[in-house]
Amino acid sequence: MRLLSLNLGPVRPLTTLDGRTVPSAIGKQSAVGPVAVGHLGLAGDAQADLSVHGGLARALYAYPSEHLPFWQTVRAQARVAEWGAAIAPGLLGENLLLAGLLESQVWIGDRLVFPNCELLVSEPRMPCFKLNAALGFSQAVKLMSQSGYCGFYLAVQREGSLSAGESFELQPGPREVGIAELFRQKTGR
Repeated sequence: MRLLSLNLGPVRPLTTLDGRTVPSAIGKQSAVGPVAVGHLGLAGDAQADLSVHGGLARALYAYPSEHLPFWQTVRAQARVAEWGAAIAPGLLGENLLLAGLLESQVWIGDRLVFPNCELLVSEPRMPCFKLNAALGFSQAVKLMSQSGYCGFYLAVQREGSLSAGESFELQPGPREVGIAELFRQKTGR
């Protein structure tokens, strides 16, 4: 399992599909070099709506890279991107773009152990209207809900630093509630 991209960004204006302008930090940019990780997330990263993002339990958002081809295809079908156009790391708001770890393999309380920090799986990400704006079409939230390609939030168990390219280990927690199971329950799917 590997951290492919480490992404962060400030809050900035986002134009929704209905023309409103709202504050958002969904479109994050890849960071180079080690980035400090504190209990509230990455140094230099922000969240616009702290009622649903950020805080101790949702300090970081991880997303499986294995789902990016799905989003490439549906964006092309929606005619908001060319066929084969890459999904930029951070476009979905993820801080950590991971390889080798899907929602179906992750449970609340599992630990992601990196060389210089440790993260605790806390809950699935619930998509909001800002995802539609970030991806450029009105069905993105619906498709995330139907596919279960939600990613998951992480609490910081041990502060330290992260760098793109690092490998990590998954240490199982109590294995009582899975991310995929909890996402299905919350979305009614």
